[in-house]
Amino acid sequence: MGFRKISRDVKLAAIRLHERDLLSLRNILDSCGFSERTWFRILKLWRETSDVVNHRPTLRGRLRALDHEDIDCLLRLIRQNLDYFLDELTHLLATNQFISVHFTTIFRELERANVSYKKLKRIAKERNETL
Repeated sequence: MGFRKISRDVKLAAIRLHERDLLSLRNILDSCGFSERTWFRILKLWRETSDVVNHRPTLRGRLRALDHEDIDCLLRLIRQNLDYFLDELTHLLATNQFISVHFTTIFRELERANVSYKKLKRIAKERNETL
């Protein structure tokens, strides 16, 4: 059987039936509908944490190299001078924010912040009416 979510109540009921010796393990597994492997994983979690639900952090993946403050600094730098190249932004971040990142990281963060060439061109046009 594939992945399916077993409710906390069913897990607790199975633990209580097992601890009070009201049913055999085979009958508990048959009535609750989960495998022996799942049962022992739930039992181990119960014995270690006194809970049947694993409360892991929900964040997944790699942590971001730049936090909100760094990204705000980047956006301010771009709004001040639209002619910066990525390597210049890398140097400015290293000197102003004391963080060393690769220029592709800066490029990806700017993409994530919805900063595009088209938007930069529009900002430049608003500043200089001769364009």
